[in-house]
Amino acid sequence: MEKRLEEHVEERLETGTASSGPLAAVVDLAFEVEHAATVPFAAVPTIGFGIRIESRSGHSIRSIMLGVQVQIAARRRAYSDDEEQRLLELFGEPHRWSTTLQTLLWLRRTQIVPAFERETLLELHVPCTYDFEVTGAKYLHALRDGEVPLEFLFSGTVFYAGEHGALQTAMISWSAEADFQLPVSVWHDTLEHYFPGSAWLRLDRDTYERLAAYRAQNTLPSWQQTLGALLDGAEGGEP
Repeated sequence: MEKRLEEHVEERLETGTASSGPLAAVVDLAFEVEHAATVPFAAVPTIGFGIRIESRSGHSIRSIMLGVQVQIAARRRAYSDDEEQRLLELFGEPHRWSTTLQTLLWLRRTQIVPAFERETLLELHVPCTYDFEVTGAKYLHALRDGEVPLEFLFSGTVFYAGEHGALQTAMISWSAEADFQLPVSVWHDTLEHYFPGSAWLRLDRDTYERLAAYRAQNTLPSWQQTLGALLDGAEGGEP
């Protein structure tokens, strides 16, 4: 459906039946992030954010080619001593955080918003990963409670009904944004829902082959027991 809508918009632009106008003077859109919750049946761990879009100027919106950028505003949060220790790999020693603590990009996506009159609620799906080589995942895993300050930045093109119903276009204002405080528990609950009691490691192929050979030689039934045997040996226990 989104593909057909996008093709329809492109066709109207190519045939010259859509005209452009200044957004600031014509279309006034307001964005608000209302909630966040685990999406229970996605292909990968996913958090769904409910974003309310309001046409404050009252225009009938035909569609929006909406660009969304989600950022973790790491500077806008206080950290416990334990969290500071877990974030050493990302930001270094806390006394250096005035220069090393940076905003982190979580997601950049383009999404079609269907037609609406006054307002609509968009469900934005943000995938989560347990790959701790990814900076955002490493940061979120280091937190145990409280909230994560997020910044949603919006861009794109609005297609709306102008005078006599003619299709008009306008760019979304560069200042269109919204803040949201994401409970840390939502991220942890989402990963726990998909991977209960588990964590993931990514290995290069050579290391994996060595690990697989060790498992086969010692007839170990699972990867957990394989790693456990290696750890026991490294710690002086019985491998």
